[in-house]
Amino acid sequence: MAGEKYKATDFYRQLDPLYKRLVAGFADWQRILNYEKSSQRDMPKMIAEFLSYMQNNGITDPSHITEGHLQNYYSYLEQRPNKLRGGSISKNYIRKHLQAIRRFARYLGESGHGSFVVNIKLTGRSSNVKDILLPIEISELYEHTTDDPLGYRDRAMLALYYGCGLRKQEGLSLDVEDVQLEKELLLVRKGKGYKARYIPLSKQNLKYLSDYLLYGRPYLNPGKNEKAFLLGVTGKRYTDAFGRIQLLRHRAGIARPIGVHTLRHSIATHLLQSGMQLEHIQRFLGHSSLESTQIYTHIVAESQK
Repeated sequence: MAGEKYKATDFYRQLDPLYKRLVAGFADWQRILNYEKSSQRDMPKMIAEFLSYMQNNGITDPSHITEGHLQNYYSYLEQRPNKLRGGSISKNYIRKHLQAIRRFARYLGESGHGSFVVNIKLTGRSSNVKDILLPIEISELYEHTTDDPLGYRDRAMLALYYGCGLRKQEGLSLDVEDVQLEKELLLVRKGKGYKARYIPLSKQNLKYLSDYLLYGRPYLNPGKNEKAFLLGVTGKRYTDAFGRIQLLRHRAGIARPIGVHTLRHSIATHLLQSGMQLEHIQRFLGHSSLESTQIYTHIVAESQK
């Protein structure tokens, strides 16, 4: 399994048996709660490094981890070299690492192990500005779709990932019944941690989703019992949202690399720039804590420099 690649790391190999069991349990817990595949893959490796550091500093029980230990680990991350590109690791990577530690602390508490409190606040500038598309670039993506079944699907995908801010798997997991046009709502059943949420549909998003249901999906030959909203050319559930976004990016002449999550980052930033309250953006994105949403305040501030 991709999520078990942490077992191949030097950090994991040097862990005591207790810490190895906790890393494996954390990996399983994330998988069961349906966290993003990237988190399932990367966060156990981060936690293996974190526990290796604690073990090397004489902490062999996570309940003994104090704020001082965490501050020392934060300092270690700030000074740790980037093994792939040289130099130091990025603020974004440190932010993800701290997110992994907070999630691990939650796992410990929910699974009956001794846990700890994480109060570290990341300081310094982010480097996420390059990952945010300008409104004109979003318009270019829409304008370079075609008026055929795949083009209708492309506009529906953009409506889901940009207009509704969905995570990649949330969009691919949608069924037709989840797109409630008459109520002007989108039901996301399989959000992170299996937390469901409703997203209101704007008039423009309603149009794109409705057009796809009328003029796109029927011509992709879905089987009688096919429930999936987004379909591939075989009539089965679509799986390559990333590849399709790359095609649209090339058509639109956007040179920098982007992915499905770039659209989610972009709509969150644009909503904040338009004056929407952070708490409303948190609910829109399905973030469990406001801290995850606050990254966009840094992005907006940095983009104005």
